[in-house]
Amino acid sequence: MQEQLTTIVESLESAQARLHALADKFSDKDWSRRPGPDRWSAADCVEHLNLTSRAYLPLLRDATARAREIGGAPRKHYRPDPLGWFMSMMIGPMRHVGKFKLIPVKTTAPFVPKGGQPRDQILSEFVRLQADLVTLIRFADGLPFDAVKIVSPFGGRMKYSAYSALVIVARHQHRHIDQAAQAASE
Repeated sequence: MQEQLTTIVESLESAQARLHALADKFSDKDWSRRPGPDRWSAADCVEHLNLTSRAYLPLLRDATARAREIGGAPRKHYRPDPLGWFMSMMIGPMRHVGKFKLIPVKTTAPFVPKGGQPRDQILSEFVRLQADLVTLIRFADGLPFDAVKIVSPFGGRMKYSAYSALVIVARHQHRHIDQAAQAASE
């Protein structure tokens, strides 16, 4: 598989391993407890990731079909577009200066978790969606994924490449797994 896609798959696998370790570490009470009135529980963070993956998968499947139509020689290097790169920085793991977080980002209403799902259900859906993402990436290997644009599911005003979307998804997962760990431990 192309090196950059391999890196994304490894990041998705790392996110899944981190999430399982986190889920094993905390009780159901810690898992579902919100550390503040406007803050998400660990369960909410994972539910948000599931909502996000469910929104991106059809867009990425369509992008794969369009990339296959474009064809050409297999890609040896993918380039993130400027907006995709910026978004991956914005919604990736949060940067801190002391106790202050930089670049806080609010999610749009369709991606706000509803809560109340059992831990096993949330985790099994996360694993299933990760497998779908990895399968899609393997299927897209070598295709001009950076030449196909998708419309962001977060509001629908931004367009970035399908390759950038994969980077965004992987970085976004690590951000919310960090947030889940913090929520469960408070």
